[in-house]
Amino acid sequence: MDGSPDPLHVALSMLTYVPGGMGGSETYARELVRALSHSRRVTVDTWVSRAGTGLDDQVAEHVVAGVAGGPSTQARLLTILQARRHRRALRRAMSASDVVHYPFTAPVPWPSSNQRTVVSLLDTQHLDLPHLFSQAERAYRRRFYDAATRRADVVVTISHFAKSRIVERLGVPPDRIAVAHLGVDATSFTPNLGPRENFLLYPARGWPHKNHRRLIDAVHLLREEDHDLRLVLTGGGLEAIGEVPDWVDVRGLVSRSDLHDLYRRAGCLVFPSLYEGFGLPPLEAMASGCPVAASDGGSLPEVCGDAAVLFDPNDPESIADGVRRAIAHRDTLTTAGLAQSSRFTWSACATAHEDAYLAAAGRSTVGAGQDGPERSATPRHDREQEKQ
Repeated sequence: MDGSPDPLHVALSMLTYVPGGMGGSETYARELVRALSHSRRVTVDTWVSRAGTGLDDQVAEHVVAGVAGGPSTQARLLTILQARRHRRALRRAMSASDVVHYPFTAPVPWPSSNQRTVVSLLDTQHLDLPHLFSQAERAYRRRFYDAATRRADVVVTISHFAKSRIVERLGVPPDRIAVAHLGVDATSFTPNLGPRENFLLYPARGWPHKNHRRLIDAVHLLREEDHDLRLVLTGGGLEAIGEVPDWVDVRGLVSRSDLHDLYRRAGCLVFPSLYEGFGLPPLEAMASGCPVAASDGGSLPEVCGDAAVLFDPNDPESIADGVRRAIAHRDTLTTAGLAQSSRFTWSACATAHEDAYLAAAGRSTVGAGQDGPERSATPRHDREQEKQ
């Protein structure tokens, strides 16, 4: 025997997971599960609804009978109600786990009082930009996001920007929050260092904060100089943006291979989002050799570093100028972007989660890796014991 401790057993409660309708949070959960399947420090299994099966065949998957799942607020509430009918059985089944982690924040079901918990909160957009959410969605997030975040032993988030907002908006102590930057699988991208086509790419769901209308206004300005320039939009829910000019190609949901092909061919990725807890597409574009022009809002300056041209997403002229500069400095941005994207890996993201699980279980504190030694996380249980 080598004397190393037994792996920590972690249950990933993902009953509100619905493939194809959750944007970046879906990518986060899927890639996290895949990366953790290779861990030597923790063993994980997943608990999913009928709608959320098939995340990774290397991880034990428990499909909860009687829980259907769905992407809308109403469907998520139904999922929670259905899960409550089985909560005693679920708690018994999960009781063998050292830690329960909720990657989609909502605690479905919340474990017994003596079990340690980790909650992922990817951003506080519902608190920072409440006007972009329906009354029902705001109520859902207050009840199932805010309360769960305050109650968890350790909170995982995906950028230092998001961490600062959780501290500010929810009053969670910084030493209870771990930062786990998302990753890019560089092996799945083939950089194109040669000619590119005359279109701009924006992969984003049709949510209000994604700012599609101002982007279209900006491209209209650019087309005054280049009448052949086109805009390609991908992502679900794009019908919400309404009518678009004939030079806008609305692709909707596309396969990963098709998206990678667009990254390789696009003249520039333009990312005008008003708010991001992280923002993966700029890094994926960088890994493809595509120059990036991105919003200066939210976490995007943290994620893009010096490898993108940043602009004011509230000003179409600023967006247009950012695209002009990104295309003009393509060679420099391509080199910088390849280096920047290589700094973000799913392996490092998984390691940060392992640290968070160990901290929640009282085996360590979150101090190494991305979050930095000055930002160590102390689980709630340990802090409460210190006060007694």
